[in-house]
Amino acid sequence: MKNIAIYARKVTKQNSAMFVELLAIIRDLGWTPILCSDLKEQLIRKVGIAENTEEFKTHHDFKNGIDLAVSVGGDGTFIQTVKFIRDSNVPILGVNTGRLGFLANISTENLLQALESVKKKEFVYQERSLIRVEMENNPYGEDNIALNEITIHKKDTASMITVHASLDNRYLNSYWADGLIVSTPTGSTAYNLSCGGPIVTPGCQVHILTPIAPHNLNVRPMVVPDHFDISLSVEGRERRFLMSLDGIPHSIRQGEIIKVKKAEFLVNVIKFEDNNFLDTIRNKMMWGIDKRN
Repeated sequence: MKNIAIYARKVTKQNSAMFVELLAIIRDLGWTPILCSDLKEQLIRKVGIAENTEEFKTHHDFKNGIDLAVSVGGDGTFIQTVKFIRDSNVPILGVNTGRLGFLANISTENLLQALESVKKKEFVYQERSLIRVEMENNPYGEDNIALNEITIHKKDTASMITVHASLDNRYLNSYWADGLIVSTPTGSTAYNLSCGGPIVTPGCQVHILTPIAPHNLNVRPMVVPDHFDISLSVEGRERRFLMSLDGIPHSIRQGEIIKVKKAEFLVNVIKFEDNNFLDTIRNKMMWGIDKRN
């Protein structure tokens, strides 16, 4: 391992010292830090790092010798880092400076320990699947992938919409609701969880269909094999609706066909023995904690 890409959104007075520490640790371990161009500009301006520090700008740079990606921030930052990684097979390590952190769950206090463990190869890869969205006009271009979910929402109206869903070219259901979420196992702890969907452990080869405030109370979230293609279309009182892919919105037309399928590649997330999914979910959800005691 030699070249370490670092992505973060914002440098503040509160976290600037942490970035200086991170760069120092990486160099002390004999590696070369490569910063996102926007992050580099912020660090030059706010903490005075060297202007000749290496940088990356697009996902194409990840196929040119980058060995590890470090995401510094919350889960949103982690998702954006994945959009740089794509199918490059570069593993990702998430450092949490946010609040909850299901994906980015390495604390800033454990930076040195985590990176030393990476150098010693004392970690495992946890494979995470993504979904790909295909449409006739392809509004997302190359960014038509999501680590968490695709969501269909109503737009500019208080009325319900109807989302028609087919699974493996067979009609499944028409959801009368405020919207519909199609989630990966990774996204099961995101918007899917807020809407009453199930928590699914990473590695399960499934997608989750979760309606948002469904009109029919007998309609429930459904877990389906991820090798089945999902086809969606929307109708309602308005002519246009909202689709979001990991929070990135686009307007869609009534009757427009949206095809959802599993992406052709996986993302390798670095995990340590003392930092597994079951521990994370139990701690974040505070399961087994009795505040009375």
